[in-house]
Amino acid sequence: MQQLEALIDQGVGREPADVVLKGGRFFDLVTGELVASDIAICGDRIVGTGGDYDGRRKIDISGRIVVPGFIDTHLHIESSLVTPHEFDRCVLPYGVTTAICDPHEIANVLGAEGVRFFLDSALETIMDVRVQLSSCVPATHLETSGADLPIEKLLPFRDHPKVIGLAEFMNYPGVVHKDPIALAKLAAFQGGHIDGHAPLLSGNDLNGYLSAGIRTEHECTNVPEALEKIRKGVHILIREGSVSKDLLSLIPIMTERLSPFLALCTDDRNPLDIAEQGHLDYMIRTAISRGVEPLVAYRAASISAARAFGLRDRGLVAPGWRADLVVIDGLESCRADMVFSAGREVTPQLFETRKPVAPVGLDSVHAPEVSAASFIVPATSGEVPVLGVLPGKIITEHRRCRLPAAGNQTTVDLDNDVLKVAVVERHGKNGNIATGFVQGFGLKKGAIASTVGHDSHNICVVGASEEDMAVAANRLSEIKGGFVVVEGGKVTGEIALQVAGLMSLEPYEAVRDRLHELRKAAFALGATVEEPFLLLAFLPLPVIPHLKISDKGLVDVDRFELIDW
Repeated sequence: MQQLEALIDQGVGREPADVVLKGGRFFDLVTGELVASDIAICGDRIVGTGGDYDGRRKIDISGRIVVPGFIDTHLHIESSLVTPHEFDRCVLPYGVTTAICDPHEIANVLGAEGVRFFLDSALETIMDVRVQLSSCVPATHLETSGADLPIEKLLPFRDHPKVIGLAEFMNYPGVVHKDPIALAKLAAFQGGHIDGHAPLLSGNDLNGYLSAGIRTEHECTNVPEALEKIRKGVHILIREGSVSKDLLSLIPIMTERLSPFLALCTDDRNPLDIAEQGHLDYMIRTAISRGVEPLVAYRAASISAARAFGLRDRGLVAPGWRADLVVIDGLESCRADMVFSAGREVTPQLFETRKPVAPVGLDSVHAPEVSAASFIVPATSGEVPVLGVLPGKIITEHRRCRLPAAGNQTTVDLDNDVLKVAVVERHGKNGNIATGFVQGFGLKKGAIASTVGHDSHNICVVGASEEDMAVAANRLSEIKGGFVVVEGGKVTGEIALQVAGLMSLEPYEAVRDRLHELRKAAFALGATVEEPFLLLAFLPLPVIPHLKISDKGLVDVDRFELIDW
């Protein structure tokens, strides 16, 4: 009651506000106007706009603009390669005050223990981290995961204060064909939020999928797909990550008419890209530079995003709304000069108030030792299936190529950019090893390997040399997970990701610098893709069309089955 009275008194002006931002303008996302006004804050809430306010603390923001804090509507914090505490410290200064995460990367390695680690961390971060409960652990029956999260293990988390709903339902064939395990999870979250994941799904199959109560989708990669889904009631989360870059393709749908049905997300973005480009702020200024009205871009980054996920307390600069605010230099440039999270100015000292959360999964890599012979592919006289990499996409084509042979082995074809790709089961369950071919990485020598391999996170290795592939895979076991580059039998670059083989124990600045060196080492092998390691991580993802590879073999995603070649 006392706090409520203080909110009213400070809003009316009977008492000085806790904080007043003076001399600037705020962007009204209702009318699209820039409004000259003081902004009064009491505790974690805005209590005054449209007038002059006295404050216990007054901050001069003359010449600057205030916008609502940005909301990343779908991401995997693990893909930032740092813990939630470091992600908080890395991204919040860019204006991202709310992050809706799906911890299914760590959940696929550690199960409920990984989810609990994220929920405990979310209670301590300055940023408001919200969690969607991972719906697909394991993601499919076509790979070996480290854990299993049936509905019985999800239900204890459902009423946690940081939980929004059920995370991206990637097993869309399971929905359409009424898989009992999928239906049990969907039934338990009817009436709550269920996030979608259905790339290229359309027509009646899409209708059936959406009839299960799924309302949001981040896998749209083209305008016709997005428009069909919007017409069918889907809120489109436009994605621009380190690998999946859909923003420019979807610029045509970023209109004022459609803006209530749009939001922004990153899905997977690493600290190096954040340092070089930014986060959601990068998406906003890129969209505006391509002709999108600022009103549309900022709505998608805040109020439309909040409404899509039932966050009714944020997304506008208005009395009674959560004081998540970004003070920027201009609408077009969107560079944060100052950020407020729940009324608190974001400073280095503010992060020091958080309680630490003990890391988990520090010994999660239990892969078999491999040799060059582990990656031999028998010779064949015909064409073989090849994963075709598409720049800026996680979709891989199902190509067929006739490859050279050496003795009784099918070998790489460097002239046509065809390399070997292998997945080694790393959870200590069966020791599976599957080998195939991939086109589009550009390597002329050596190998790169990673324990980040969506979604089961087995070891994935691509290389021009079986010997170097073996060195790289074995080195990952030694450092308890991470990224490795090998050339001529020697490790030329590596990052240890000891937390479940996914996240570093180091500060984000150190990870950023190591990524820079790792990228240089990969480029020295001839890599031509912008983010070779994040692209590598999606080769074993058998819910993204068209051809993938898991520890069980090559997967025809269109038919959702392993193929015998």
